[in-house]
Amino acid sequence: MQKKPSLLKVPEWRRERFTLRQLLVWCVTAGIFAAIAVNAAIAANVSGDDDKKAVAALDAEYQAAVKKNDAATMDRILADDFVLVTGSGKTHSKADLLADARSGNPPYEHNDELEKTVRVWGDTAIVTVKLWEKGIDAEKPFDHTFWFSDIYVRTAAGWKYVFGQSSLSLPKTP
Repeated sequence: MQKKPSLLKVPEWRRERFTLRQLLVWCVTAGIFAAIAVNAAIAANVSGDDDKKAVAALDAEYQAAVKKNDAATMDRILADDFVLVTGSGKTHSKADLLADARSGNPPYEHNDELEKTVRVWGDTAIVTVKLWEKGIDAEKPFDHTFWFSDIYVRTAAGWKYVFGQSSLSLPKTP
């Protein structure tokens, strides 16, 4: 009786046995790749922390510029296609905010961040701030607190403030 050929042929490379030396080389190579991956993950985390700090500082610089009506600093930080949407649904462009700053209106007594959180995902950062504003606008005093979300995007020129959205004024707390 003739032996039937096997339907399952094991490839030649699978039939070879690894020598101890080959196994050692394979393990060292895998270890090197694992170390590179861990190092990249650590570097990404450090970069993320650096980005959070950079965006937080830029947002604080922007709020200080708003308080002082510093149009030049605002112009540098705002993206050209910037949009702000207020809690009432009104929209403002970069040109609107710069014109308002150049007019000196409104003079802020306070434009202070009470709470702040910065989150970064790659080239996008979201800053969530509880903001207190106090001053006089058109001879009428204002004093309100509201939530603000600022979106920053990393560009070739660095981080730019591209979009802002505010809540309605929060109720006064006793």
